[in-house]
Amino acid sequence: MELRPLLPDMAEELAAHVDRGREFIGRYVAFADAIADADAARRILTTFEEKAAADTGRMWGIWVDDVLVGGVLFRTMDFRMETAEAGCWLEPAAVGRGLVTKAVTAIIDWAVEVRGIHRVDWWTSTANTASIAVAQRLGMTKEGVAREAYLHRGVRHDMEIWSVLAPEWRAARDG
Repeated sequence: MELRPLLPDMAEELAAHVDRGREFIGRYVAFADAIADADAARRILTTFEEKAAADTGRMWGIWVDDVLVGGVLFRTMDFRMETAEAGCWLEPAAVGRGLVTKAVTAIIDWAVEVRGIHRVDWWTSTANTASIAVAQRLGMTKEGVAREAYLHRGVRHDMEIWSVLAPEWRAARDG
């Protein structure tokens, strides 16, 4: 597995990746519907390149054998509040290999140890059992449910809110 930034010049690769897993990814993630083609992918990647420059978000791809199979991101980063919201997606062919857990571990380590983030949030649909399992494997704490907080494909989803604080992250990692 290789984790590296997703940049606007990778738009065609990202669009092809989303095409391979659009329905699977799109069950819970609006990202899949937003990337209809390479131009749409380029717009999203440009937005995240701008977020990276402004220090308000980041996006990385996950490659296996030089094929983009998924990604992780900080949808938001707020250095004044020392918070970030992490997320992920994966195409079906890459599921069950621990790629997301490894990738999210790497970005949380970076956020906590290099950037001084104190709290990392993880929001997921209550129906997204795979994402909930990632939050649990990461040692996050379930804080509650925001009822009908996310409208996706015409359906309102209850969203679980998970988080990990820097001292908890370090203790779990070092323990």
